[in-house]
Amino acid sequence: MTYRPPTPYAPPRRRPSLPPGLRPSRRRPRLTRRGRLALLLGALVAAAVAVTLPLLLTRGEPAVEQPRALLVPEGRRAGQIYTSVDRALGLPEGTTRKAATASATALPLPAAAGGNPEGYLFPATYPVLDATTPEGLLRFMVDTAGKRFGATRIAEGARAHGMSVYETVIAASIVQAEADNPEDMAKVARVVHNRLARGMALQMDSTLNYALGRSTVDTTVEDTRLRSPYNTYQRKGLPPTPIGNPGDQAVDAVIRPADGDWLYFVTVTPGDTRFTADYATHQGNVAEFNANRGAEKG
Repeated sequence: MTYRPPTPYAPPRRRPSLPPGLRPSRRRPRLTRRGRLALLLGALVAAAVAVTLPLLLTRGEPAVEQPRALLVPEGRRAGQIYTSVDRALGLPEGTTRKAATASATALPLPAAAGGNPEGYLFPATYPVLDATTPEGLLRFMVDTAGKRFGATRIAEGARAHGMSVYETVIAASIVQAEADNPEDMAKVARVVHNRLARGMALQMDSTLNYALGRSTVDTTVEDTRLRSPYNTYQRKGLPPTPIGNPGDQAVDAVIRPADGDWLYFVTVTPGDTRFTADYATHQGNVAEFNANRGAEKG
């Protein structure tokens, strides 16, 4: 039988009829002393149960783990990301690097990558839990990059510049490393396209830094003699792989570069990057950069 609570719209309940000659008693029942004590004890027990029951229900429930945030900034190299993952998951150094190259991990990389995840560890903020594994986290990063870079607009933009999507990611990684600020990315991308179109060596310090495992704005003549496929001072064309993991804005800059005839650029001071198509003007800008660097070191 379904219980329905009383409502103010329910019809009044009819009192049962009494035999003729009897009237209903108007006396209210009175509790005995023992009855009052029993009623009080019952109220106390009910109150105790009301407090204790929720505690009993929640005490045995497992605590919900709060995820921790792992930030992967734009331009971070794969080696740096491996170290960050090891630290975030509390693993021995080198664990994530081994997982990245293990055949069992099977990262969903494009064939052109040759199994190297550089460029496809998409920069973002990832939630991690105690149960998170390096394999699962790396696979999610690569899967995210595949979805972002697999967009139709990127494929079409790459074809418009005579590039594959993988080559676009390589160029974007250079733009990410070379641009002083996001506003300069489209101009740096234009320099890359212009140099490639003319068959000029890119001569990017960022590719040398990648080969040498460093980050610096100071490049020596000796550095430019390095024998490496990443030495774009000696080797024409793009390097064989990305040199970092670019974000959306760098990729967009490569497929939609700024309009200009620039072939050279140098960041003279932070926030002051100068682009030019004239080599003599560029040399003057480089001399100003070198003077500023000398003053900083002195």
